[in-house]
Parts: sequence; C-alpha cells; structure tokens
Amino acid sequence: METKIGSMDSCRPATCEDVCSLPSNGVVSAIQSSGVPFNSAEATLGRHLARRLVEIGVNDVFSVPGDFNLTLLDHLIAEPGLNLVGCCNELNAGYAADGYARARRVGACVVTFTVGGLSVLNAIAGAYSENLPVICIVGGPNTNDYGTNRILHHTIGLPDFSQELRCFQNVTCYQAVVNNLEDAHELIDTAISTALKESKPVYISVSCNLPAIPHPTFSREPVPFSLSPKLSNQMGLEAAVEAAAEFLNKAVKPVMVGGSKLRVAKACNAFVTAQDVSTMLRCGQKTIIFLINNGGYTIEVEIHDGPYNVIKNWNYTAFVDAIHNGEGNCWTTKVRCEEELIEAIETATEAKKDCLCFIEVIVHKDDTSKELLEWGSRVSAANSRPPNPQ
Repeated sequence: METKIGSMDSCRPATCEDVCSLPSNGVVSAIQSSGVPFNSAEATLGRHLARRLVEIGVNDVFSVPGDFNLTLLDHLIAEPGLNLVGCCNELNAGYAADGYARARRVGACVVTFTVGGLSVLNAIAGAYSENLPVICIVGGPNTNDYGTNRILHHTIGLPDFSQELRCFQNVTCYQAVVNNLEDAHELIDTAISTALKESKPVYISVSCNLPAIPHPTFSREPVPFSLSPKLSNQMGLEAAVEAAAEFLNKAVKPVMVGGSKLRVAKACNAFVTAQDVSTMLRCGQKTIIFLINNGGYTIEVEIHDGPYNVIKNWNYTAFVDAIHNGEGNCWTTKVRCEEELIEAIETATEAKKDCLCFIEVIVHKDDTSKELLEWGSRVSAANSRPPNPQ
C-alpha cells in the first residue's frame, strides 16, 4: 500500500510544508491510503517505520551501524523513498539530522544501543534546545533479554537496560521503547506525531529482533496523523502584537534579532528578507551591515586567555562579494581605525546610499567595555577558587 501525506482529497507527494504548516481545517497532516494491501514482506515493523519517515518528509536518514540495529537498517534501505547516509560516528549523525531538520523541518538518525545512543546524546540535546523535530531511532536489545538480569555488551554493566532511556528523558519530548509488536504501531506513530506537534526531538528504541517480523497492525489502514494545532489566546495575542508594534514604531533605528522560536512559530519565511544577504540583494535592500571582527572569543579572553580563544579568520568582505556576484547593488569595505570607520559610514550614507553596504570593522581582541572586563575578572576569580577544606 502506498501512502502519502497531505489533505484527504489530495494526491500530491509530501513536502515539508505539508507536514509543518497548519491548514485551515486545523489538522497538521493526515495519511491517505491507496487501498492496495501489503504483502507480508512489507507488513513489518521496519518497513512501517521507514514508510512513516518518508510520509513526514524525511528522505535521508543518517546512521551508524551496530549489531543491535543492523536488521532495522536493512528495512530502511529497502524503502524506495529513503536514502541511508552512513556517518563516521554517532555524534556526526545526530548533527546531520539536526541540520536536515533545519532545512527540511524534520530529521532522523539511527544508531545502536547505549554506545551509540549515549554518543548521539549531545546532538539531540542541542536539537531539543533549538526546537528541532529530530527522530532519534536506536536499535535496542533483543526482547528476550528484558527481565533476565543479563549484562549485555554496549552497556555500563547494569541489567535493567534503562540507562540510555533515562538520559534521553531529559532531552526529548517523548520516548518509545518498542519491545512488543502489539503496541509497536501505536508507539512509533505517537512518537513521530509528537515530534511534529511539539517541534522537539523524540526517542524510539526498537528491539533488534522485531524489525523483520510481519504483524497485522502494520497491514491494516494506518492510524492518521491528525494533530490539533496549538491555539493562542486571541485577545492576548492581539494585545502582544499591538504592544510590540507600538514599541518598534517608537524606535528610530530598530534592530531585530531572530531566535530559535521563529522555527516553532513557522515564522522563518516572514523574518528571512533581515538575515539572508543574498535575499536582501535580490530584493534591493539598502541595509548597512557592520561585522565586528575581533579575531576570536573576546568574552573568553577576558576570563582566561589562551591560544584556544583564537579562531581562523575568513575574508568576510570577499564572502559577501561572492554572494553579490555582480548582481544587484553592493559595496563592501574593511576598516581598521576610527578615521576609516567614519569615512566608511559617510560613504555608505551618501555616495553608496542606494547600495547594500557591508562594513567589516577590524578591532583588537582586547577592545571591549569596562563592564565586560570587570565581569571577566569576577568570573575568573570565581572559577579559580580552591576546594573547600574537607
């Protein structure tokens, strides 16, 4: 049976916009069935999970093999709409899924039990803080090992197998431990739909001996992803918008900084025309952009200096010139002293006022405010306190 994401009267392929936008009927997405029955080779947990990923817009899954996930990887590879991308280590796979979710609104990675799960954990924690729906799938122990008090490899020597789960509970919005075929369908679908609804990572552990087993729950009509949107208090929202607009309208030269919540609110497109230099050029923006280049991490320098606080510098003005590529109006310059800065500002506001102007200001690594110097000194003193007597 072929399935697609979209409205119930639609036959077009799934896109990330379908998955993450809110239609007028208040349903995020629904699954439509073609009515063709599965054969037993397709009616397995592994194929169900693979199809679900394709349905929500995931076409590339980032993975690292391990003995607990190998059979599952076979079934993911067998899905025509899914491309398995092998990564060098689990952390790379997690960050690749993070980046994929930023570009495609949802991402997925597959690792093995504990040694892989604990390795990918930092990337999943980052996705949690950035409100990214990343589906982290872990190949888990054989169902027959649960409750036997056996100590398995890839564990920390405890027989309850819950170490990994307890870690993920703090950095995911839903955790599904699939070690029984009877509720596997419900657990997997709930995890995936929760990731989309909450825009947060989820954890799915699949016992290594389950992916290849057919089961009736995977051959019947799939449970639709019918997600009610989060509704705002309309009066409160209107009051907040009015207050924000009043505040911005009073400002002479307002600066807006976009945060990670834009993604959750589906407001990235409305905010992009201020972040994207190429889009600004295409739209004929006449913005003046200042890049303050102090060659490293000044805030860390003032706490504790060392060679690790120096970064490799790029030729930032050349980068903007490359984006410009002779199309549109753009002017760039580097300045190294106050006189050059004053001259550059005059040029940007007069002779080049019809251009997008990019001014890179080269400053010394210690060029900072008195307040930051004092704060750095206090933090350094606090961090270097000797241990209390025992």
